[in-house]
Amino acid sequence: MTMSQDFNFDAQGGEFGSETSYPVAFGITFTPKIIGIVVGSLGFAGAAYMLLNMVMPTWESFQNKQIQANDLQSQVEQKKASIQQIGQVKAELAQAKQETIQVLSLFANEETLDTLLLDINRLVESSNAEVSANAVRAKLQRFVPASEPAEPINDGSLGAIVDGKLKRSSINVEIEGTFEQTQSIVRNIERLQPLLIVKNYQARLSPQQATDSSGEEIIRVGPAPITTSFELQALMPLNSEEVAAAAQAAEGATKR
Repeated sequence: MTMSQDFNFDAQGGEFGSETSYPVAFGITFTPKIIGIVVGSLGFAGAAYMLLNMVMPTWESFQNKQIQANDLQSQVEQKKASIQQIGQVKAELAQAKQETIQVLSLFANEETLDTLLLDINRLVESSNAEVSANAVRAKLQRFVPASEPAEPINDGSLGAIVDGKLKRSSINVEIEGTFEQTQSIVRNIERLQPLLIVKNYQARLSPQQATDSSGEEIIRVGPAPITTSFELQALMPLNSEEVAAAAQAAEGATKR
């Protein structure tokens, strides 16, 4: 029997014995290329999983700790600055107290008022240092302290800023002397340590004739004498109790 049909292996889909030996799943043949792609994808997915679930939380925790550390460092620097400022604040406080004492020393007080008569009489007598026997001699004619206690200042006469903080006591003074003597005495009174205000200043010519203790007329030489009267107002700071009382009185006056 003669065979006339040739065998064509190429037309039959491949060489004999060429059936694949690669695993097949879900209709996909896992060739080395496919397996490499799958393994690479799994590696990328694993890296992404580790990034999202391990690296990122750790990074966020690190950033939070860094922010917390910066805040603590800022607090430490602020504390250091505060400690350095304590000395400066203490120095400023001491200076303010010293300045307060110096300012308060400018005002009058009960002790300076007690010696005011002696101080003014000394100023009057000092103006007679270079006066001849027949010249006009300055003298203190009258010194009348106020009979009432010092009154708080609430009338705005010295400015609203001192209302309820200061009080004043008035003394009526009268002196006799030449114009130059009187001018010198008033200037020296203004230079006294307690803060004094001269008000209601009045001057008039004194009588031309004068007598000594025996009644004989004194012949004067030089400028004619003048009699000068004025009111001295001594300013004193109120203490804490007086400040409270003055504030209460001012409030009551406002409600009327």
